[in-house]
Amino acid sequence: MKPQQISIGKERAIALAGSHYWESMTCRERAEFQMTVKELSMPFDVFHEALEKTLGRSVWTHELGLNWEGIHSELWGERPAPTFEEIMNLIPAGKRIVIGL
Repeated sequence: MKPQQISIGKERAIALAGSHYWESMTCRERAEFQMTVKELSMPFDVFHEALEKTLGRSVWTHELGLNWEGIHSELWGERPAPTFEEIMNLIPAGKRIVIGL
C-alpha cells in the first residue's frame, strides 16, 4: 500500500535541501521520500533522475504535474507504467503539438 503525501512546510523543506540529506540515499529512497513529501526538498534534477532510475523509464516533466497520482501508484507497484500515448494524452489536445521526423 502506497503512503500518502505529507506536508513538512516550506522552512523544513529548505533546511532539508540545504543539508544534502539525499546524498546518502539510494535512488529508490530518494524517489520514495520526495513522492511522499509535498514540498520539494532536494534539487529537482536529483529527484527526477532518481525517479527515472527507480521506474526504469523516462519520466516527462509534464507527468509530474498532470499524472502525479499515476506516478505515485506506479512507484509502489500498484499500476503499470503508462504508454507513450497515455503520456502524450495528458496534454490537452488543443495544447499538444507533435512533430514527426
